[in-house]
Amino acid sequence: MTTDVSAAYRHCEEITWSQARNFSYGIRLLPPAKRHALAAVYAFARRIDDIGDGTLPAPEKLAALEQARAALSGLMAGRADADDDVLVALADAAARFDLPLAAFGELIDGCADDVRGVTYLTFDDLLHYCRCVAGSIGRLSLGVFGTTDPGATVPLADSLGVALQLTNILRDIREDYLGGRVYLPAEDLKRFGATLSRDPAEDPDPGKLTTLIEFEANRARTWYAKGLALMPLLDRRSAACAGAMAGIYLRLLEHIAASPAAVLTRRVSLPARDKALVAARSLAATVVRRPGSPAPPAGGAG
Repeated sequence: MTTDVSAAYRHCEEITWSQARNFSYGIRLLPPAKRHALAAVYAFARRIDDIGDGTLPAPEKLAALEQARAALSGLMAGRADADDDVLVALADAAARFDLPLAAFGELIDGCADDVRGVTYLTFDDLLHYCRCVAGSIGRLSLGVFGTTDPGATVPLADSLGVALQLTNILRDIREDYLGGRVYLPAEDLKRFGATLSRDPAEDPDPGKLTTLIEFEANRARTWYAKGLALMPLLDRRSAACAGAMAGIYLRLLEHIAASPAAVLTRRVSLPARDKALVAARSLAATVVRRPGSPAPPAGGAG
């Protein structure tokens, strides 16, 4: 690794440690080469997300997303911008690992939908969005982790990404709504007779919305059950990384499910000590389990 590439990876890790408030706990469990590569993946994904979540007018956001797509095309063609540390690191990671770089294009598509204010009639519509913005990251992460059976592991990595994104949607219901975004499927809102309002106190029947949140939390649990089947198919350190990330989000989901009304008034999060504990338990679980046996989810009670 040249000095310039080393500096590029350090830059990506600085972005990851400062901004990946949940993912960084798992990424730190990887050996250096994989840790560097996944930090590069995160840094470029973060760049795309920040465009979609930023303050630019919508037309400028869409133009910036297309610039990111052009940079991705250059990267895939072997023409990474030598002055862009994130692209330099990502190009090196792609040379070392089997990264499905085209998956970043799906992330860009999903962020463009956010900018355009796309809403979702059915859960299948939302599922497509989740696979774009989070399943894509699951598949890119799997490229870093490594697999000998992509036919089995790629769908599981995709499912785990869906589970994490559904958790994000529930956590951010109020924040997203105030920002003009609604991710809950219209058919589900209608089924439960639930409405979203700027002020929860104005909701004539808030119990309907909390019941819907409980329903969506149960739906997310089914996606965790699918995705966590990936753990025994990974090497020990990769399983610890993925298990820590999934475990933190699963514990967050359980907090939401236990008090669904909370997400209507504030952003629910886990204390740093809880995240660190989940990561430690995930690493310990991969040490003690027998080869081929499933690793338990690290986010459970205890």
